Amino acid sequence: MERTDVTFEDLGVIEPIRRRLSSRGVNRPFEIQALVLPDALAGRDILGKAKTGSGKTLAFGIPLVQRMQPGAKGTQGLVLVPTRELCSQVADEVRAISPKSARVLAAYGGVGLREHIEQAPHAHIIVATPGRLIDLLERRVADLSNAHILVIDEADRMADMGFLPQVTTILRHVPDDRQTMLFSATLDHQIFGLIAQTDEPARHEVADKQQTVDSVEHHLFEVHPMDKVEVLKAIVSSAPGLSLVFTRTKRGCDRLAGELKDGGVNATAIHGDLGQGAREQALKRFEGGKVDVLVATDVAARGLDIDDIARVINYDPPEDHKAYVHRVGRTARAGRSGVGITLATWEQRDEVELMARRLNLHPHIVEIFSSDERLGRLGTGEVVGAMPREDEDAEAVGVGAAAARKFGARRRGGGGGRRRRR
Repeated sequence: MERTDVTFEDLGVIEPIRRRLSSRGVNRPFEIQALVLPDALAGRDILGKAKTGSGKTLAFGIPLVQRMQPGAKGTQGLVLVPTRELCSQVADEVRAISPKSARVLAAYGGVGLREHIEQAPHAHIIVATPGRLIDLLERRVADLSNAHILVIDEADRMADMGFLPQVTTILRHVPDDRQTMLFSATLDHQIFGLIAQTDEPARHEVADKQQTVDSVEHHLFEVHPMDKVEVLKAIVSSAPGLSLVFTRTKRGCDRLAGELKDGGVNATAIHGDLGQGAREQALKRFEGGKVDVLVATDVAARGLDIDDIARVINYDPPEDHKAYVHRVGRTARAGRSGVGITLATWEQRDEVELMARRLNLHPHIVEIFSSDERLGRLGTGEVVGAMPREDEDAEAVGVGAAAARKFGARRRGGGGGRRRRR
């Protein structure tokens, strides 16, 4: 996303907040911020649709802070988010632009409840996951009766994770005459109930015409199961930069991280079974460059805000095209380029082809082996060639003969492989 020509002053942002933004090197707004801020600062309800990495946290964070009422008691602003990581990151962003007197609480599960119980009664702004906030409400330590601003971030992800009944419960505790700002990558039937909670909202959208990330270089590879880890090692070792690798299961996440470490790759894992402290430590090491590869389940598909991820690798293909967008959206952030790579075994080829069609991706699925020199040129903009026909030798497309023999490249009459459509 590019910065706009307008300034925060043009949009009505007060000088103290502009000064705090400037101290962080933020002097001009992103497009979603330029669109949303005038209406949000005027107190209007907002429906914001923007892709991952568009800068929407400040689009709602600035009005949240600027519209706080000095001297008012209790919690004045509430932000609901689906994941722990997003909760922590949003709270950090809001805290960074708030006056020192403002208390911003990040409340999420996986950490001790006692600390949140002690802090909730004194919080001016609460950023929370639904489950933990309900814990605080049930203990009568969180008072939302004066929360005149409500933000629901990543609303579609809330729906995907089954949080909408909890969100509905929470809405009973906030004033009816509140300002509601709802942000989502999609505004579809899943969240119609939340949209109905807004009052004549201003609608703002910053999204690609295609449902994918435009600055990402996409590659779809068919790999042999016995060579899959070696292909991954070749990719992450081929060029500098951080690699985020996705698996579908927690067990697979741990196993893959272990195999990479055994192979000399500096890797760590993050998934929902890890304690919050361990997750935060893994993210800190990854963001700081002390770990080159972070292996994650979809718990990290949203909420990670790390600008320097050079490539996202779907070691296990995502469940659907929407999950692909969210995963690959972790790279090519803040105006940078990035690489998205999906590895599929032959059994997964059909689902990956379907995903690619839904996203209007142009790359062909290419059969590739860990010995292929093309793996060293990913990220250069080079288009990896199309799949060979059944009657072509692997060598004809640059796959090493030894690798093709070793892993039994499937060709016509080649022993049990399925026939490919032409």
